[in-house]
Amino acid sequence: MINQERLVNEFMRYVQISSPTKSESEFAGFIKGELEALGFSVIIDDAGEKVGSNSGNVIAKLDGNTEGEPILFSCHMDTVSPGVDIKPHIKDGVIYSDGTTVLGADDKAGIAAILEALKVIKEENRSHGPLEISFSIFEEGGLHGAKNLDYSLFKSKKAFILDSGGDPGQIIIQGPAQDKIHVKVTGKPAHAGVSPEDGISAIMVASEAISNMKLLRIDEETTANIGSINGGGATNIVTPEVIIAAEARSLDNSKLSAQSNHMKACFEAAAEKFGAKVEVDVVRMYNAFAVDESDEIVKITKEACANIGVEGFTASTGGGSDTNVFNGNGIKAINLGIGERKPHTLEEHIYIKDLTKVSELVLELIKLHTK
Repeated sequence: MINQERLVNEFMRYVQISSPTKSESEFAGFIKGELEALGFSVIIDDAGEKVGSNSGNVIAKLDGNTEGEPILFSCHMDTVSPGVDIKPHIKDGVIYSDGTTVLGADDKAGIAAILEALKVIKEENRSHGPLEISFSIFEEGGLHGAKNLDYSLFKSKKAFILDSGGDPGQIIIQGPAQDKIHVKVTGKPAHAGVSPEDGISAIMVASEAISNMKLLRIDEETTANIGSINGGGATNIVTPEVIIAAEARSLDNSKLSAQSNHMKACFEAAAEKFGAKVEVDVVRMYNAFAVDESDEIVKITKEACANIGVEGFTASTGGGSDTNVFNGNGIKAINLGIGERKPHTLEEHIYIKDLTKVSELVLELIKLHTK
């Protein structure tokens, strides 16, 4: 049985161990010790050296004490800023920060739920099949930890990612691909008051391109956005350079390619019109994933939800997560709602009842995969 008091205390302990993106080492070392105390063999890989973090991913394995299908649970260890010196407190059954930082429920609520379930299994000597854990670094800002995992280390064909803000019972079965688009427009400087006709305004080129672009909601599966435009200075100089950061997302990989190509073509056409130069760099951050509603991983998750008294329901998301990367590397993965509210804000919070239900769900999923 889930020990709610211990679960809450441990979650509050976890969020007070700072682990902002690329500075996860203290928390990773702590979690490694927690897992080893539960009997897991644990390594910290070298992903951090590849992506500029001071830690690697935590990878843990525990042999089954009976027959069963190996399954994998995963969360990310890093938190967005401001995420240093978090001071959690409880009010009316809800855990908040003090309002000067995020709470870090994204994604330490998932980690706490998993570890509490594992503690119950050990304390009650419950039967279980082989268990695998992956706690990633540098998820925020690009899924870099998951991208640099060695997937040959895992035997599991199913992964349960605990990293969605939805209610316990939510099962994310579809997520978009994302392209990051970086643009440099190079015009020609000139005195704006004396000889503006001798210049080429990079701002005008960018404006022309963007005005001809399909942006925001493209269709039910596709979005695009210009995030930032930087350039220019003195009003008496025709702006010679502009840097633009943009993105596009789609649940369909081919639609995403078409949208990104459209945006690139708009910049190139505008540059040609004004005689400017343009460099457009499109980087695929991750591909889309889709798990069929009738797939076994969905069915067994709905069964586990029903067994703990919550309704299992499927949904799609507009955001990326490690779920995209696991699916892209041959491990069927879904993202589970853990009840985190207003993530990435100073108002982030989580209901204790939701945190408890998520831990119950982990325990039930392990049970259903045990023969």
